[in-house]
Amino acid sequence: MATENLVLMRNARESLKGKWALAVGTCLVYCLILCAAGAIPFIGGIGSLFIAGQFAVGLATFTLAISRNHEARLEQIFVGFNNYANILGAYLLMVLYIILWLLLLIVPGIIAAISYSMTFYILAEDNTIGAQAALDKSKKMMDGYKWKYFCLCLRFLGWALLCILTLGIGFLWLMPYIYVSVAKFYDDVKANQAPAENIPGGVTA
Repeated sequence: MATENLVLMRNARESLKGKWALAVGTCLVYCLILCAAGAIPFIGGIGSLFIAGQFAVGLATFTLAISRNHEARLEQIFVGFNNYANILGAYLLMVLYIILWLLLLIVPGIIAAISYSMTFYILAEDNTIGAQAALDKSKKMMDGYKWKYFCLCLRFLGWALLCILTLGIGFLWLMPYIYVSVAKFYDDVKANQAPAENIPGGVTA
């Protein structure tokens, strides 16, 4: 039986106890790097496409470590570059698919984004899975869980509005809270589905 979102969020806060400074510092480094890359004249916007996926996998690796009470280290946000081409392929395919669905209507685009939302966590756990296989596995995992995930995201909306009042500084605390909560969600979905070897593109954890 799936765990309630409020419980996942409470468990995320428990996992973050004693690690808030590390989590906030890591998210700060993550944001500074991506902002600096995006600010490069002429090539910043396009160049960010070639590193965003790698850092997303790195942040997923970092927050999974916190969520599972394993050792979490700042340098984990760079692990995505060890599987550069595969992660780049997954990221570009994800962006393409979401844009194509958005061309139809906003709602199909949102549904597509939610369907692929577990991709970076899957890639963080398995560096042998192919780009398309990771996307397919995320879609399979999210079958029946998309509304639950959407409701989880909505629970952070009020916090996001409050963070705006802090001139954005509050997002440094909100980011790890959100990501660790999603990591909890990811593990909960895995636990409530068939063994990984029965999921197309999956491997035994």
